[in-house]
Amino acid sequence: MQKALNKRKYVISMIFIIAGVIFVLRLFWLQIVDRSYYFSANNNVLRHITQYPARGLIYDRGGELLVYNEATYDLMVIPRQARNFDTLELCGLIGIDYETFRERMKKIREYSLYRPSVFEKQISKEAYGFLEEKLYKFPGFYVQPRTLRKYVRPIAAHTMGYVGEVSPRICEVNPYYKPGDYIGISGIEKSYEEALRGIKGSRIIMVDVFNRDQGSFQDGKYDTIAVMGKNLYASLDMKLQEYGELLMTNKRGSVVAIEPESGEILALVTSPGYDPNLLVGRVRSYNYNILAKDSLKPLFNRALQAQYPPGSTFKLVHALIGLEEGVLNLQTRYGCAMGYSSGPIHVGCHAHAGPLDLIQSIAQSCNAYYCNVFRTILDNRSLPNQAAGYAKWREMTCSLGFGSAFDSDIPNLVSGFIPKNEYFDNIYGKNRWRFLTIVSLSIGQGEILTTPLQLANLAATIANRGYYCTPHIIRAVGKQDDRQEKFQQKHSIPISRRHFETVVEGMYQVVEAGTAHYYKMDSIPICGKTGTAQNPHGKDHSIFIAFAPKDNPKIAISVIVENAGFGATWAAPIAFLMIEKYLMKEIKRKDVETRMIEGNLLSN
Repeated sequence: MQKALNKRKYVISMIFIIAGVIFVLRLFWLQIVDRSYYFSANNNVLRHITQYPARGLIYDRGGELLVYNEATYDLMVIPRQARNFDTLELCGLIGIDYETFRERMKKIREYSLYRPSVFEKQISKEAYGFLEEKLYKFPGFYVQPRTLRKYVRPIAAHTMGYVGEVSPRICEVNPYYKPGDYIGISGIEKSYEEALRGIKGSRIIMVDVFNRDQGSFQDGKYDTIAVMGKNLYASLDMKLQEYGELLMTNKRGSVVAIEPESGEILALVTSPGYDPNLLVGRVRSYNYNILAKDSLKPLFNRALQAQYPPGSTFKLVHALIGLEEGVLNLQTRYGCAMGYSSGPIHVGCHAHAGPLDLIQSIAQSCNAYYCNVFRTILDNRSLPNQAAGYAKWREMTCSLGFGSAFDSDIPNLVSGFIPKNEYFDNIYGKNRWRFLTIVSLSIGQGEILTTPLQLANLAATIANRGYYCTPHIIRAVGKQDDRQEKFQQKHSIPISRRHFETVVEGMYQVVEAGTAHYYKMDSIPICGKTGTAQNPHGKDHSIFIAFAPKDNPKIAISVIVENAGFGATWAAPIAFLMIEKYLMKEIKRKDVETRMIEGNLLSN
């Protein structure tokens, strides 16, 4: 019995001894060999610095650089460590007064005494050179390297977008972002934020009591490397974009050019515009407020967000649907007595020869002709009533890209408006409306609203003889040849190709002998359609859509010039010049170019 007790005593003693040895060895390791715990408990010695990656670069379709990064620096502070320094000297170095210093420190201390906060944002590399030499005098302060976006040319501001500080709400819902981080706010910078932003890294450094960098902690064992964002390759043609903005100087409106086969946007001009560099760096807020208050609304992206009645350009839609529904053919003729009349209803028209067939109705843009076409579409005998005819017309119209926003890579698209049957039921009563109630839709007026992008897509769809690819602005992400597959899908229109060929011929005659014949070019066979959108608030809007060449088209375009009158007056010549610039690389009709560039419509 005594032996058993002695044995147990030795076992228990050995357990205590082994446990003691383990504790001693662990303490030796933590305190002598591995100093990480010691340093973690002493924030005066270790500093965690976020390594912000450079955002990806943006190139145009030819590989020319559009957007790059420029070095800048944020002055950071850890409040608990900021003591015993000359505040006036620091204020002088960064260009602020003492009262501003006090207010900033108060807010930062209220946020946290231990976490680093931004004290002064976006210090230039020149100013940083002076600050760096004296930073050791200011304990608790250190510099955080950052980058700012810079734009090679003062163009395409709405398309490129801009970068700004992340909002508190985004920080709450997305753990990637911390207060003081930057994020894409609009344009490509917003829609491709995840690709452009890269991956943040982290660096732990040791500093002495004089705030001087003593090198990486444990030779960078715990550091992580920042990964630069992916480069983007835009579909924009920089020279065409720049030329479009030049032509639209002193005008309100837009130019949208698309490569028909791919849906790639070649130019996206909105006017008035602004230099994208105005919204970069410390002056961004000041300049934004000035732009926001400008009565010309330069921040408003007319190319994507403005909505207009399409005017006579919509006659092409009626022609296609009428042909497909079998209520219209090449020989269909309608007379025009300076317009269409039925009882008290009268839709006016300009003087032209008549009666016209289908091709000539497009070439001469006859209003009376398309009132009759729209009526026959609604009266289609294969359908029970006009309401059913209208529903079928709307379905086919929407298949052409109207009435909804494209599933594109361009943010903030709007849908336009193609009213449903219920819309008219609510206004006039169910089944109490008919063709004469909505006759203005025949000529692209009334309740119909379209966007410049949708009209350019209509031109691209006709150019392709019955399909379109979703209009998009980025060709490739990461590698120049790595095309985005989701935008290569063809959206087929439920209308026969032969009907598109008929409309193409009509558009060709618009330029050869119709409403836009004055600007025809012998070197390029162009197909187009003029339009004039009624404006209840002033002079009508000038509209023109086109594509070229007639066969194997390379460019489709829409131009809208607000308060400029007929489509052939301003929109058509701008479109012709854009086509000539893109296909021929130079402009021969200098007189037309000069008139468009020097034309000032903002005072009208």
